[in-house]
Amino acid sequence: MKYYDLNNGMKIPALGLGVWQISDAEQCADVISFTLQNGYSLIDTATVYQNEAPVGEGIRRSCIPRDEIFVTSKLWMQDIGYERTVSAIDRLLTRMGLDYLDMYLIHHPLGDYLGSWKAMEEARVAGKIRTIGVANFSAGQIRDIMAHSDTVPAVNQIEFHPLCQQKALCAFMAENHIQLEAWSPLGSGSKDLLNAPILTVMAEKYGKNAGQIILRWHMQEGTVAIPKSVHEQRIRSNLDIWDFELTGQEMEQIRSMDTGKNMLGYDPENPGQWKDFLVNMVVES
Repeated sequence: MKYYDLNNGMKIPALGLGVWQISDAEQCADVISFTLQNGYSLIDTATVYQNEAPVGEGIRRSCIPRDEIFVTSKLWMQDIGYERTVSAIDRLLTRMGLDYLDMYLIHHPLGDYLGSWKAMEEARVAGKIRTIGVANFSAGQIRDIMAHSDTVPAVNQIEFHPLCQQKALCAFMAENHIQLEAWSPLGSGSKDLLNAPILTVMAEKYGKNAGQIILRWHMQEGTVAIPKSVHEQRIRSNLDIWDFELTGQEMEQIRSMDTGKNMLGYDPENPGQWKDFLVNMVVES
């Protein structure tokens, strides 16, 4: 496994498993156990996914030492604000059966995220969280955190794949040593993406599938990628990307696929759009 150095001195695996929409608790626990036993160490969940408890159970079933696993979860909008975040972190650790979380992200830039950031900083000092970061934040919103805190987010988890590369935001993150982490790194399985001739030609050349070509591109771009799957063969396949390397020309060809658009059609600089989209997604936390 490849690792990246974060701005707080921690290391993060380059490739992991995302568990969005794995709603069946038993299936989720089994998938986590299988994934950890087959070479992965990064698991990404979130309170809104409503599967943090099964993720914790899967970690225990795997019998992999806890210090060899990198567990991420994310703060949901109903818990934004200092007091709510303090409580949410304690409930999260209890729910997952863990003593600490490797990384905790603010899921969306809504409400009093500065208050939440303060609570997360304190939780890190207390040893409850080892790394703190954000998700779906624009450069302006990250600057807001940096203006009110000495802690620069270690990670920004955003939509990032060949069709949506957010190049200006990524350049800002690189300048400030903020690690890019890609949600939906395979474009949510978009047929337009996976069947793109640029990728199918490369897949034939290297004896891989289009998904593996995309994940290899992510690795060479320095991205943390967290593809989701519940299928054992696909989980193994996604990890089988270390025996070939894309050429510089091939990397540029994939970069040229950028459409400048995201899947949901939102404006990252307009948190009101996020709120309108997410307002009904209230979950038990």
